[in-house]
Amino acid sequence: MNETNKKVSISDLLWKLGPLMVLAILFIIFTVTLPGKFLSMANMMNILKQTSINCLIAAGMLLALITAGIDLSVGYNAILATSLIGVMMQGGITNPFILIVCAIALSTFCGFMNGTMYTRLDLPHPYVSTLGMKFVLWGMALLITHSQTIGFNNKGIDPVLWIGKATIPVRLRLPGQLHTLFSFDFPVSFILVIIVYVIFHVFLNHTALGRQIYCVGGNPEAARMSGIRSKDVLTIVYTISGLMCGIAGVVLAGRLNGANIGSVANYDTDAIAACIIGGASFRGGKGTIWGSMIGALLIATIRDGLTLFSAGNDIQYIVIGAVIILAVTLDVFRGKAEARARKMAAVAK
Repeated sequence: MNETNKKVSISDLLWKLGPLMVLAILFIIFTVTLPGKFLSMANMMNILKQTSINCLIAAGMLLALITAGIDLSVGYNAILATSLIGVMMQGGITNPFILIVCAIALSTFCGFMNGTMYTRLDLPHPYVSTLGMKFVLWGMALLITHSQTIGFNNKGIDPVLWIGKATIPVRLRLPGQLHTLFSFDFPVSFILVIIVYVIFHVFLNHTALGRQIYCVGGNPEAARMSGIRSKDVLTIVYTISGLMCGIAGVVLAGRLNGANIGSVANYDTDAIAACIIGGASFRGGKGTIWGSMIGALLIATIRDGLTLFSAGNDIQYIVIGAVIILAVTLDVFRGKAEARARKMAAVAK
């Protein structure tokens, strides 16, 4: 019995450390094959800057996946927040507090509607409500911007853009020396990511609601029997997902220095991939916030390395798609392995 438990714990440890080991291997490969290009402070900071938006959206997506759900509207929810900032700016509103609050409030409300439709209409899966909301938000963004790109240059809203574009200079010198050992500009957007992730870590691991989220996804029947109001928990989960989209939309405004409907890229699939690679499961009940960060960094590292190799978007899509398929396949194998381990443990008793 002890030997069985030991095998299970070692297997569990390997699953948890797997993404981090893959990230380390990628760093070694790109460092060797791209000498002087990949492993530079400027490029490392560029990776952090590029992954900030995905990290923020993935934080909300993680909650949905833990509850065995999904949120397909995240990309256009973030774009809608950015678009609202642009439209309000064109209307003469330049107060940064008002712009940020309105953008985040709109995305949060959209997330609340996702959760409400899913739980109150008793839909079979959030895929239905969030896919429909995805196209609604896309249409709303096109409608309010008249399908035009809105530029933010010299429009008096620099404080709003600061989060997405600002960096903090870091310089390291030895005492009494004028020579700088190394210097880099750390992106403010990733500092925001770290703060958000610390909050999410505490929320998921040290609050009653966080534990209820895991319970609702991992064992819905036990959640019902213990008196957990699953519908309310799910509504909160999708509301938080919307909140994270709003924050990501504000960061996106600074990154793009404008509102561009065509910039939605693959935020939904990237966020899902980051969570699954980081240890979350479509079956629910699993996932950590730090695993999602590692997953997001892994995706950004792959894209960055391929870009430095001058690989086109076609190759990048193929590689990222293969990584997502591999991650989902591993998730299936992990589920089967855990089921066998539970069966062996039951027999051993």
